[in-house]
Amino acid sequence: MITKPKHEPVRDFYLYLISDATGTTLQGLARAVLSQFDDIHPIERFWPMVRSETQLDRAIADIREHPGPVLFTLVDKKLRKKLHEVCEEVDVPCMPVLDPLMRAMSAYLGLPLKGVPGLQHALDEAYFKRIDAVDFALDFDDGQHIDGLKDADVILVGVSRTSKTPTCIFLARQGVRAANIPLALEVPFPKEVEELKGPLFVGLTESPERLVHLRRTRLQAGEDDARYAENNYLDIERVEEEMKMARRLFSKHGWPVIDVTRRSVEETAAEIMILLEKRRRKKKEGVDA
Repeated sequence: MITKPKHEPVRDFYLYLISDATGTTLQGLARAVLSQFDDIHPIERFWPMVRSETQLDRAIADIREHPGPVLFTLVDKKLRKKLHEVCEEVDVPCMPVLDPLMRAMSAYLGLPLKGVPGLQHALDEAYFKRIDAVDFALDFDDGQHIDGLKDADVILVGVSRTSKTPTCIFLARQGVRAANIPLALEVPFPKEVEELKGPLFVGLTESPERLVHLRRTRLQAGEDDARYAENNYLDIERVEEEMKMARRLFSKHGWPVIDVTRRSVEETAAEIMILLEKRRRKKKEGVDA
């Protein structure tokens, strides 16, 4: 049964994100929710690192001046109570977005919550692993170096503008050592890289039309721009040849291939994480990956 809204749809509104840590988790959740609605125009008011009443009072003053829904991740009971009371007074929704997840995990584990803000950003082994992975991605971006590639978890291979670099950086933030090698018609793929057995190779493809569009955008070149009339980089037939060459290489080695034409960087990275996990399981089970 579909319930009709009790009032006219709200298109323009203030949205408050209040966190006692960096707020990146909260921002991601909020944007995931907002993406499900068409033709809305939220004005995001972001308040990270709110850990005292003084800090919360500044956010509250903003809410009073420009009322709007409040999403928060605060663990301090006193701060939570105060924020709830103000939102009730101003008559705006106030939602502790992580509470259902934490309650469910607490109930399953039979353990109480620590109630300490920012624990996910602690300087632990996982944190330093992510920092190391980011450094690795930057050092081995776009085929800058070959020595040391054997230490990569994954090597992305593709022609220019197939989202290799941003995907590597996104993977690095998950602690994955990712490198990338560009493909070009005139440049043979490095033999010593082809022979590496440790890393997972993943081929990235894209439709030639989309590639040309991305390259034009990169060069800020319009279709009628005479300066680029003879530019092979933007020639659709040459781009098609590039893609054929790339597919032949991927097929030759049996590398998994991801078409990034209609994928975001996050979706491509998620697919690669699945491939890595499958590979780890096979190795653990003693099956040659």
